[in-house]
Amino acid sequence: MGQTVFVPKEGDAGETRVAASPETVKRLAALGFDVIVEAGAGRASRITDGDFQGAGAKIGKASDVARADVVLKVRRPTDTETAGYKSGALVIATMDPYQANASLNRMAKAGLTTFAMEFMPRITRAQVMDVLSSQANLAGYRAVIDAAAEYDRALPMMMTAAGTVPAAKVFVMGAGVAGLQAIATARRLGAVVTATDVRPAAKEQVASLGAKFVAVEDEEFKAAETAGGYAKEMSKEYQAKQAALVADHISKQDIVITTALIPGRPAPKLVSAAMVASMKPGSVIVDLAVERGGNVEGAVPGEIVTTENDVKIIGHLNVPGRVAASASLLYAKNLYAFLETLIDKETKLLAINPEDELVKATMLTHGGKVVHPNFQDAAVEAGAAAAKPTATRKAPARKAASARSGRKA
Repeated sequence: MGQTVFVPKEGDAGETRVAASPETVKRLAALGFDVIVEAGAGRASRITDGDFQGAGAKIGKASDVARADVVLKVRRPTDTETAGYKSGALVIATMDPYQANASLNRMAKAGLTTFAMEFMPRITRAQVMDVLSSQANLAGYRAVIDAAAEYDRALPMMMTAAGTVPAAKVFVMGAGVAGLQAIATARRLGAVVTATDVRPAAKEQVASLGAKFVAVEDEEFKAAETAGGYAKEMSKEYQAKQAALVADHISKQDIVITTALIPGRPAPKLVSAAMVASMKPGSVIVDLAVERGGNVEGAVPGEIVTTENDVKIIGHLNVPGRVAASASLLYAKNLYAFLETLIDKETKLLAINPEDELVKATMLTHGGKVVHPNFQDAAVEAGAAAAKPTATRKAPARKAASARSGRKA
């Protein structure tokens, strides 16, 4: 009997995606895995149990995870889910490990080898595994669709016998993957698009999509990109200058889409209440960073807020999940591509190479420890708990039990 891959139904009520597709099930089976998909796991992504069965999967129940060698998920497992996994299992998901030391410790103590897909390095070899890009691409697209749905005018210029409808003005803040797709989508819909970003390389990318670039281009701006290709946090002085530049620009816009995120930190505030107040009635703002504190003052996670001056601020959660049927297909391919690198080509068995740059970048826990260098605080906490004398272990045990009964960190 081959090694088993289990694909659960996501426990988060707001998560509509699934970590496998009929295509990846076929490929996993070809690698020698027995694939079990929990009943109903793909329903919200328009993938039926029959679709999975037709691709070679068995339809199972949640408890089948206990015999899985590999668990493929969208989100980090909850404490309840972790308790049902067998020691030694591989868990691959978007782990969102920041400020989640308790969860990391529990996954380590459970003997799980866990990988955070969002830490995949941005190198050529790993492009097909880049979940941030595949999901952000769809989020950028959906942001424009959501904005157009709330905006009570047409986006493209329309010349008719009865008069001309002017094109909507769309301003995209942050020209990463999500922002670039938002620019492209808004352009396809006929809007006049401008964009801004703190990374110098973004200027050319924005222009290539037919949008105008808006930014304070000083010396700090010219050095404002990390080696990994991510934006880095700008100084307070730069943020003030940039805010002054865009404030007048925003007041003339019909739709503003914000996409700025910094890994491991709260989202930077880009749009103040005063800027929102300066916008015309009927204008729309979409805050794609609302789950990380938001780029827009007044944005509320999971809600569409209408301000006193009749501006709508859209704060939808899990925007890729609003395009779940497409997002799941891409995400499943990301996971399969990574898992394939963990298979020994001769034995067809799992064989993790700790020296592989992909493993080094993404592995969170292994061998009962938190191993990722970015989360040594979690490892220290776990070590301190383990070092306490037996006679004093009752208190930590109660604390752990209490944490298991609560929500995930």
